[in-house]
Amino acid sequence: MSGDDANRPGGTPADALWRAWRTGQRVVVRRRLPAGEPQPYTDVLGDLLAVDDDGVTVRTRRAGDVRVPGAEIALGKVVPPAPERRPRR
Repeated sequence: MSGDDANRPGGTPADALWRAWRTGQRVVVRRRLPAGEPQPYTDVLGDLLAVDDDGVTVRTRRAGDVRVPGAEIALGKVVPPAPERRPRR
């Protein structure tokens, strides 16, 4: 992920490049977690369902639809489509 999309700590996005993402794209978002959590961040990977001034909604394989408020987006980028699943042998 690029530092170009970094947010101001605890504030609004400095360069909210995620606002230019298009629905249907596959994205990864590094999300800030609340203070006191074991890790400071978690990643959300999946297909972009919605983007607006308040944040993004990503459909993930494991957690379903995840809403990430813009103030919690530390980094993010568009990624290539998921590879085709191979049939079981």
